[in-house]
Amino acid sequence: MNAKDWSATGAFHSIQSRSVFVVDTGADDSTGSDKPTLVLLHGYPTSSHDYYRVLDDLAAHYRVIVHDHLGFGLSDKPRDYSYALHEQADFALLLWQHLGVRSTHVFSHDYGTSVATELLARWNLGFRPVSLESITLCNGSVHIELARLRFIQKLLRNETLGPLVARLSSQRVFNRNMRQLWHDPATLPQADLDTMWELLTLNGGKAVLPRITQYLRDRVLYWHRWVGALQQSQLPLNILWGAEDPITGRDVAEVHHAEAPGSRLTVLDGVGHYPMLEAPRRWTEALLALLAE
Repeated sequence: MNAKDWSATGAFHSIQSRSVFVVDTGADDSTGSDKPTLVLLHGYPTSSHDYYRVLDDLAAHYRVIVHDHLGFGLSDKPRDYSYALHEQADFALLLWQHLGVRSTHVFSHDYGTSVATELLARWNLGFRPVSLESITLCNGSVHIELARLRFIQKLLRNETLGPLVARLSSQRVFNRNMRQLWHDPATLPQADLDTMWELLTLNGGKAVLPRITQYLRDRVLYWHRWVGALQQSQLPLNILWGAEDPITGRDVAEVHHAEAPGSRLTVLDGVGHYPMLEAPRRWTEALLALLAE
């Protein structure tokens, strides 16, 4: 699915005077759906488009809502914004309230896992504007000390080199780095890479990428808050993981499972960093099974 087709599946909402792109499978249900809600938080440096292969199957069971974080995809990419992860959590909550969500399951991937753990930290403190039914983590590096960061991430994180690296970045380099995240690169079509790159660079996306990449510093600064939230949580916690992820592999999933009381772990063997794209049917079946428990 290309960027134009993906855009046609959703709509733009104004949150705090910023335009946020949202796909909401319950938006056109005028009769009112009794399906539970499932929100999906996407990763870095991609967008809500990551879920295009699994959206229909999930929507058979849930009202599914997925949005582009600010700075990503089709949402606004302002220059006058810090892109701190706690601000992305603010926008997610404001968006869900705007859409009338009262309770929801939360699925989070990569960058989105820190947004989810910030929401969990607030939940643990009693701040609950939206009721969270469960949280599922997928291939994220909340345990930043365990992550095997790519060289390009380290360059973009550098405050001096980052803007230059972003300006000089090309789709050829992007394609090579993305293919390295797949256990089986043959399952990553060139068309998907083209769409990812188009959505990343749209509306000046390369210019804000170094600032967005500072999320890696947030993960160091707020390590105790976010890892602590997992350790203290009374919410149902699921860990759904691609085992062959070169950045955060099976070992990271097992650490999360060991530290989070009552958590449930499902590991997908033979799958890399983007299991919803690399093995969509297996990922969907595993997520639905975890949520059903």
